[in-house]
Amino acid sequence: MDTASAAAIQPGTCPPACSACRLRQTQVFTSVSAEELQFIEAFRSATSALPAGATILHEQKPNGKLFTLYSGWAFRYKTLSDGRRQILNFLLPGDLIGLQQEFAEGALHGIEAVTEVSLCVFARDGLWDLFRQYPSLGYDITWLNAREEGFVDDQLLSTGRRNATERVAMLLMHLYRRLERLGLAEDNTVQFPINQQHIADALGLSLVHTNKTLRRLHQLGLHEIANGRLRLLNPRALQRIADFYDTPPRKVPLL
Repeated sequence: MDTASAAAIQPGTCPPACSACRLRQTQVFTSVSAEELQFIEAFRSATSALPAGATILHEQKPNGKLFTLYSGWAFRYKTLSDGRRQILNFLLPGDLIGLQQEFAEGALHGIEAVTEVSLCVFARDGLWDLFRQYPSLGYDITWLNAREEGFVDDQLLSTGRRNATERVAMLLMHLYRRLERLGLAEDNTVQFPINQQHIADALGLSLVHTNKTLRRLHQLGLHEIANGRLRLLNPRALQRIADFYDTPPRKVPLL
């Protein structure tokens, strides 16, 4: 990714006009026609900025809104009655949030901000107009949610079949590659604001086991995490441990 593309996806607030969207100025996301962009701008009802730790969607509560994560990190999760939490996946710039609640009385999961985030807000009741008037945009939404389902499938495979070392290696590779495709990797290093508790909750491991596994991989010279940054020292070895097969990057739809 070139320097201009990388700079365009750095944290910032949502611009007032979709035509000024810095995400759309990169080569990462698919282009839309001028008419489609005008519809998206009319569909967008507001923008929002939230601090780290804020709840974007409350679990089991109706919301009526969709969001595009413009900048920052968040995660999708479900909890049990005793407070135990499973992180379903991590959300990065360009990700669509909240479509699942269209098919339930309330949000089937919660969304929490890991860092300060900026969001584009859409009224959910505008979806019918989108699908009727712009089926290509409807296809884009379907594609985004199929991709998210694929992420959850990979997560299920990890928790069901991979051992602790393989799970951690898979998560590091998965997040690194996603950030790299967004143009946010430099010298094998990316922002990495999640902590060991996040990793444990995502991988179904205890905090102690997570700590030991990260230290083992670090001692093998495969990665290092310091000052909120992840550096891959031996990505090929991590890929082999994780049984991670990357696919050629393709442009991603953006609402």
